[in-house]
Amino acid sequence: MKQLAPVWAFQTGKIEGGLNATPLVADGVLYLVGSFNRVFALDAVTGKLFWQYFYKLPQSAIPYGTSVRGIALGYGLVFMGTLDNHLVALDARTGKEVWNVEIENYQKCGCNVTAAPLVVKDKVVVGVTGGDSAHRGYINAFEAKTGKAAWRFYTIPGPGEPGFETWEGESWKLGGGATWMIGSYDHEQNLIFWGVGNPSSDFHGDNREGDNLYTDSIVALDADTGKLKWHYQEIPHDTYDFDSAYEQVLIDVERDGKKQKLLIHPQKSGFTWVLDRTTGKYINAWKHVDAINWVKGFDKDGKHIGRLGLPVGKSTMVCPFWGGSRSWNHSSFSPRTGWLYNHGIEWCSLVTPMPQNPKEGQGFVAGTTVPKPPPNGEYSTHIDAFDPISGAKKWTIKTKYPLTSSLLSTSSDLLFTADVEGNFLAYDAKTGEQLYSFNMGSGTRGSPITYSVNGRQYIAVPSGLGSIFTAGLGSVWPEARNFQSGSTLFVFALPERKIYET
Repeated sequence: MKQLAPVWAFQTGKIEGGLNATPLVADGVLYLVGSFNRVFALDAVTGKLFWQYFYKLPQSAIPYGTSVRGIALGYGLVFMGTLDNHLVALDARTGKEVWNVEIENYQKCGCNVTAAPLVVKDKVVVGVTGGDSAHRGYINAFEAKTGKAAWRFYTIPGPGEPGFETWEGESWKLGGGATWMIGSYDHEQNLIFWGVGNPSSDFHGDNREGDNLYTDSIVALDADTGKLKWHYQEIPHDTYDFDSAYEQVLIDVERDGKKQKLLIHPQKSGFTWVLDRTTGKYINAWKHVDAINWVKGFDKDGKHIGRLGLPVGKSTMVCPFWGGSRSWNHSSFSPRTGWLYNHGIEWCSLVTPMPQNPKEGQGFVAGTTVPKPPPNGEYSTHIDAFDPISGAKKWTIKTKYPLTSSLLSTSSDLLFTADVEGNFLAYDAKTGEQLYSFNMGSGTRGSPITYSVNGRQYIAVPSGLGSIFTAGLGSVWPEARNFQSGSTLFVFALPERKIYET
């Protein structure tokens, strides 16, 4: 590991919004999306630029945010959701635009696309933001080759649909349920699993009595039709902004002598849920942080015990903080160790719900929040290794600041991530021992990947802080206000082995 070193780097040319993306590699070409919907195709070995595409964003879309988290590949095309709520397909060889469809007017819905689409069979599936706006969320599928709309699943049921009865009055029309992160696909079952965000308004729930399906849920959809096969709601009637949009980790395990298909789902609330992904049946929910007070626990069927109420107009301490017991950057499961690796943040917030009248497409938070330390008086952050089913902790590492980079585990029992100070880090996945560190100059908000070209293994790491979450760290860690911005992709490798003829 000591010989690991950068072999090339690429500057995207704009540091506003940082570099939030997960790179992709296919046939020796690395594809990267930067802020403002700018796409680059690079030689994965040398970093040479093959082509670049700059999407023409209307100026009025920029206040909705500039960060983009990823793209998708398939059928010789590069697919990208845009900050003005379009879906675009580019020719992967040339970067030329092939088709461009509007999902919904972004000003009407107060939503856009920041996450990577998901290519499933002949379709491109994409979710939208808007969970903090007065908006009715959905998941969309389009024909990959043409952009023709295939199906739409509304995350808030309408009249006559199952779950409609869980909404009071007309609150369903602007009920939230954003689908702002990417889903997962099980080809054996032909099911798409997608996490659904919080109901709107975020903190004031008196005008939407009921469980508010399918917010804070995992939904399993038929990939061909978008029809709901099952759902599991983790937090009925959420008033904490603990949405369920994060990654769904699909693992197959032997339990009680039988192979079982599981879905592991870390959530902002501080819990990780374990579900049978063939049925949606609850198996377990375990803590991945300590600072939790919104619920005392769960019964054998997953029903909540001792929920914390939030009186309107009064301030209540809620743990964890509404920004999450970790951010959206994903965990990692290693089939080698059998463990799930995850981040954790110990923090809380003082929440004051307030009445607010919704206006379609406008912010609909209905309350104020102030970050606060947990009951022990100390903000803290960590990386952990867990048994994914029981939640038994295998090891933990305290970190100086919250990690806002995804985790990457490898078949060589290594664990990679990066921190907000700009350090690219490698750990022993079995013990948590730090093995390597390299400072890239700016913290990481995106996701590292590993790939191989001509037998040589590389690790690509986005460097460049950005997003509301990292901008807000300074309210808890004042020195974070001085962390450097950037937007550079670093690619690392071990020295090439030289073969000498004799």
